[in-house]
Amino acid sequence: MAAAALAVQGLAKRYVSVAALDGVDLELGEGELVGLLGPNGAGKSTLVKIACGLVRPSAGSAQICGAPAGSREARRALGYLAELFRFPGWCTADEVLVLHQRLTGSAGGARERLELLELVGLADARGRKVDAMSKGMQQRLGVAQALVGSPKVLLLDEPTSALDPVGRRVVRQLLEELRGRGVSVLLNSHLLSEVELVCDRVVILLDGRVVAAGRPDDLARPRGIEIETAAGTRVVEGTRDDVPRLLAELAAAGESVYGVQVLRSTLEDVYLDAVGGRGS
Repeated sequence: MAAAALAVQGLAKRYVSVAALDGVDLELGEGELVGLLGPNGAGKSTLVKIACGLVRPSAGSAQICGAPAGSREARRALGYLAELFRFPGWCTADEVLVLHQRLTGSAGGARERLELLELVGLADARGRKVDAMSKGMQQRLGVAQALVGSPKVLLLDEPTSALDPVGRRVVRQLLEELRGRGVSVLLNSHLLSEVELVCDRVVILLDGRVVAAGRPDDLARPRGIEIETAAGTRVVEGTRDDVPRLLAELAAAGESVYGVQVLRSTLEDVYLDAVGGRGS
């Protein structure tokens, strides 16, 4: 069997008396998109930095495509976009990608740069300087640089934080396309609605530990059934399996039913339950 794109086992990191991570297990499969959630201080950034090889764990292990995190083999397979990245303001979009091609040893040349700029919707701005770009454009350029060298694994830290709805859709469509190509993505984001739309699974951290993990649909809980009749709209207890019985009872009672909706908790509900209302 092929090694997991990212495999974290028993990962722990202590800073004197503070445990940033306390025995985290996490696996990212090929072509899988996993959302990493949690309030500030939960351990998300520490986990990502260990995966990048920027921080050494106190215990446990992290591997990228079977290679130890931080090794040359792991770095070759990895693309990374930091939350607070900065590009030289005097560089054009094309020059930024040239720099990162040299840093990664990519031989993709002008063709790779153009393809990446097209992917993030910046093909027409390849000659524009970073200082003349909006924050959203710079954010999309950041995603493009993370893709230089065709990495197998992407670690993205708040990639849509500075984007408007159109920009977020561009990035979301890009992530879906990358998943189709077999690229694995670990997405650290506070935009729960975006994570719910695009991620296959979510992992929620709190105080350095995994407190919830799974597919968004599996983590959601039933919240009753909303029924709209001539008498108004009301919510009754039940699940999807109760809908036929409820409709039959209403029909037998002579009520006209105009709409039925099975209510389920959102990812935001799941998140707030998992972190106990702790804010960022």
